[in-house]
Amino acid sequence: MNDLKILVIGGGIAGLTAAIALRQKGFSVEIIEKDPEWSVYGVGIIQQSNVVRAVSQLGILDDYLDAGFGFDHVEIYRPDGERIARIPSPKLADGYPANVGIGRPALHKVLGSKAIEAGATIKLGVTATEITQSADNVSVAFSDGTKGDFDIVIGADGLYSDTRRKLFPEAMTPEFTGQAVWRYNFPRPADLDCLQAYEGRIGIGLVPLSDDLMYMYVTTAEPGNPRYERNSIAAAMRKKLADAPSAKIQEMAAQIIDDDGVVYKPLEWQMMTGDWHAGRVALIGDAVHGTTPHLGQGAGMAIEDSLVIAEELARAETPEDAFTAFRKRRFERCEFIVESSKAICFGQLGKGPQANQSEMTKKMFEVTAQPI
Repeated sequence: MNDLKILVIGGGIAGLTAAIALRQKGFSVEIIEKDPEWSVYGVGIIQQSNVVRAVSQLGILDDYLDAGFGFDHVEIYRPDGERIARIPSPKLADGYPANVGIGRPALHKVLGSKAIEAGATIKLGVTATEITQSADNVSVAFSDGTKGDFDIVIGADGLYSDTRRKLFPEAMTPEFTGQAVWRYNFPRPADLDCLQAYEGRIGIGLVPLSDDLMYMYVTTAEPGNPRYERNSIAAAMRKKLADAPSAKIQEMAAQIIDDDGVVYKPLEWQMMTGDWHAGRVALIGDAVHGTTPHLGQGAGMAIEDSLVIAEELARAETPEDAFTAFRKRRFERCEFIVESSKAICFGQLGKGPQANQSEMTKKMFEVTAQPI
C-alpha cells in the first residue's frame, strides 16, 4: 500500500484535490477528464472555514487567497433587505480569513496547476469505457483506445458519475428538487465584505470573489424542470427577481443584461446510503453525496473527502480497510450537509417547514469546525 498507482476519474474540484493529497502521500497519480477543453463556468464559489483548513493542509491556501477574497462573517437578511444576523465563522487556519469567495476559473487554475506541480499526470478528452477488477489489480480501458493497470481507481466524476453507474447500476440517481439556481457576476461594491444571504421563497445571495468582482446567486422554484432559451436567459433571470422587495436587489437585477453571463442550473441531490466502494474502486465527492448549494458546502465536502481518502490509503493495509474507514469518517458529516441543504430548499418551495437559515448556518459551522 506504500507504492500505489492510482487512477483518478474526473478533473474537477474533487479529482484535482484528491490528486494533490495523494501525491503528498507519495502515490503515483493519473487523472483522466472527459472535457477536452477542461473548462468551467465563469461565476464563483464559496469556500467556508472548514475548506480553508483543508486547503491549508494541502499546502495551497496562499494560492487560494491570492486568487480570491477572504472574509470572516456571513450575514442573513430578510427579503426586504433588513439584516437580521451577522454570524462569525470559526477561524480554523491560524492567521487566515475564515472563508474565501473565489471565481471558478481562478479556482480551477489554482487546482490544476498545483496538481501538475505535485506530479500528477492529466489526460484530457478521455473517459474510462471499461473497468475490470482482479484481487490485486484494476484494468481500465480508455476511450482513446489505450489501456492501463492500476492498484486503485477513484471515481471523482461528479453528480452524474459514470463510475458510480458502472459500480452500482441499481444505485439512486440524482433527484431534481423542484428548484434551480441562477448565477451572475457584478462589480463588487466596497461594502460587500462577506456572504450576504437573503431569506424567503426566492433565496438570494451576494458573494465577494475579489477586490473587483462578486456574484449573485438566486434560487427559484422551477416546477417541471423547464429549460430556458440562451438568447433570452438574462431577461428570464431579471423576471425572477421582479418581485424581490429589496431595493438593493432590484438595482442589481436591472444590470443583468448579458445572456452569456447567466449560469443556470437545476438543483439535484443524492446520498448513497450503501457502500461507497466496490473492490479496489471508490467514489468521492458529488458522486456519492451530491448536495444543493444552500449551505455552500458541496465543494467543501469533496475537498475534505480528498484529504481523508489519501490519509486512509496511506495508513491502511488493504484497499478494503482504507475505503471502509474513509466512508466511516465521512458519512455522517456529508449526510448532515445534504439533508440540511435539502431542508432549506424544500422550505423555500413550501414542500416542508420554512427553515431558520440563521440557525442552520450556525449549526453548519459547528459541525464543519469539527475534525474531518
